[in-house]
Amino acid sequence: MNARSSEPDAGAVWPKGITLANRFARHLPGDFYAEVDPVPLPQPHLVAVSRESCALLDLDPAEFDRHELVEIFAGNRMLGGTQALAAVYSGHQFGVWAGQLGDGRAHLLAEIEASTGHWEVQIKGGGPTPYSRFADGRAVLRSSIREFLCSEAMAALGVPTTRALCITGSPQPVARETVETAAVVTRLAPSFVRFGSFEHWASQKRIDELRTLADFVIATQYPQLREEPQPYAALLKEVALRTGRMIAHWQSVGFMHGVMNTDNMSILGLTLDYGPFGFMEAFDAEHICNHSDSDGRYAYRAQPHVAHWNLYRLGNALYPLIGDVDATRKAIEDGFGPGYNDSFFALMRGKLGLAQAHASDDQLIGSLFKLMQENHPDFTLTFRTLGQLPAAVSEADRIAADAPLRDHFIDRAACDAWLAQWRARLALEPARPDAERQAAMNAANPRFVLRNWIAEGAIRAAREGDFSEISRVLRCLRRPFDEQPENAHYAALPPDWASGLEVSCSS
Repeated sequence: MNARSSEPDAGAVWPKGITLANRFARHLPGDFYAEVDPVPLPQPHLVAVSRESCALLDLDPAEFDRHELVEIFAGNRMLGGTQALAAVYSGHQFGVWAGQLGDGRAHLLAEIEASTGHWEVQIKGGGPTPYSRFADGRAVLRSSIREFLCSEAMAALGVPTTRALCITGSPQPVARETVETAAVVTRLAPSFVRFGSFEHWASQKRIDELRTLADFVIATQYPQLREEPQPYAALLKEVALRTGRMIAHWQSVGFMHGVMNTDNMSILGLTLDYGPFGFMEAFDAEHICNHSDSDGRYAYRAQPHVAHWNLYRLGNALYPLIGDVDATRKAIEDGFGPGYNDSFFALMRGKLGLAQAHASDDQLIGSLFKLMQENHPDFTLTFRTLGQLPAAVSEADRIAADAPLRDHFIDRAACDAWLAQWRARLALEPARPDAERQAAMNAANPRFVLRNWIAEGAIRAAREGDFSEISRVLRCLRRPFDEQPENAHYAALPPDWASGLEVSCSS
């Protein structure tokens, strides 16, 4: 096994011009984290790197040609002047209070001040921490590839998300359902504080620590709230607003998180902790993407409700600081309701080619989802194909013109009836050429999403030592709204072999 570098100038391997910071440890007492170094990985190698995430850190991707940087992101070499940390938090898991949790396999390596802002750099899979609860603290190549690709895919879709910088791999065996090889994914966020971070201190009635955390989050992430008459209620409202917007984005692209526990909910409204996620294919509002979710708590249709429930758990945690039940409830409702509803309907209008709001939009959108529920067409292809249709068509030409969409529905008469509603609604819009509207719809309806079978193909190739498929998929998904005829196979319906794919909490 590689020994961790103990050279006095170990920090010199970090690219010059990158400013390291350490706000988390500098402003929060030691009870908030454990100082723990990652466990070195034997024979680490680079699997993949995101150029877009490199840009967030003002980091030249060519730096990854140096093995020293790979060693850093494998957890084998610490940065000079920094100490790796694992944060403590608690939370509700599948609706049940789970008590103390924490970064069981994640280490905060450093914090970076870049031209794009402040970024925490965290590795996932770096070995056990005091919060591992008897687990090995490792991640496997399979789960690391999934998180890496989906983080970057979601960012390209415009969904609020943490980011992924790189994957480092190792031949070290790790036992999950089967024996797999180890990997570490490096992820980025302005902050990794979670709902469960507040629940932790509230559950112990440690109000001083609760206030310290709230003040830290306000000072570093929401400084505009410091002058509010009720800053803690204002914090809750802002978190609720951002959470609502995030969930609206999820629903609009058919994304399912799979494990919406309160310890997986970001205080910044970012998609956090990619595990058994999935993108909707054959539409079913009851679809459960997580094989471990036997009761369907985190089904697609349930995500807005669960987010709302989770916000009340955060509200309960912040109540000792807010001091008023009505103010706590009002902060959640005034934030989440508008955040979700306004964002969802704005996104859906964009997907339907509507530039203005109209009283009938709720009915039009609802009837489309009802039609999809009854016919189970592919989610992504349905919306993308709708953008190909003309706004007006003669009866003689209608069947041929609408065939690209009609062919996705078993009940073609019902599809025809909805399209008539859609065209009547388009007629209420200011006139614009079909080409302009279709281009706007293409910019709102992705052609490419990270379907599970696409991720699985990259995983299978990587297990054979071929990482090129990860790079090809990443290049495609960074431009999800472009036509990309060379990548048409990634936009196709799932192949037959993918019908048996399942993802679970170990994914």
